[in-house]
Amino acid sequence: MGEELLIPGPSGQLELLTSYPECYNDSHPIVVICHPHPLYGGSLQNKVVHTLAKTFNDLGLLSITFNFCGVEKSNGQFDHGIGETDDLLAVVKLFQQRHPGAPIWLAGFSFGAYVALRGHVDAAAERLLLVAPPVKMFDFEETPNVEIPWTVIQGGRDEVTPPEAVAEWVESQPNRPDFRWLTTADHFFHGQLNRIRQSLIDQWGSMKASPNAEHDAA
Repeated sequence: MGEELLIPGPSGQLELLTSYPECYNDSHPIVVICHPHPLYGGSLQNKVVHTLAKTFNDLGLLSITFNFCGVEKSNGQFDHGIGETDDLLAVVKLFQQRHPGAPIWLAGFSFGAYVALRGHVDAAAERLLLVAPPVKMFDFEETPNVEIPWTVIQGGRDEVTPPEAVAEWVESQPNRPDFRWLTTADHFFHGQLNRIRQSLIDQWGSMKASPNAEHDAA
């Protein structure tokens, strides 16, 4: 069940799309997904974003995609990741109010990965997924350390960010992520979307509950 919404945001209204699975309850996470660079055509309609949302939804999770400030029906203008992080937090806050206690997961593709990384601490996210993080285009040194379970998916033929730079960045992290290297994939994962989907199913499919749920139940 999908629903288009216009909600109050930091710069005016924000446009978003929710996708509820057939059976959802507040013990299952809410996944908020951030789209790629607005100045290069990025929006919630992006095919990688759509693949992430559809896969999480098929796994029984509530998926939320939204347009950053200045994109389509969202008010405002591009703000180099700062205003976009505020947009993300506004979306998270709304759904925390709608579904109290539901775990928050964040995901992002390209520029959206940078935004998700910037905002994950303030969003109190319990898991994080970054797809093709543009580590050479933005200052990843100023982003907070990741202390939660996380995954990075990277194409080996990425023409936007050197794949080796992403691998080096991953290796430099104190809490290293699960790193999925798709050797033949370019930045936009042309012809490789099903491999992203399968990576999510393999790594995240059994994680519908909070990462602490199994421990708490023991």
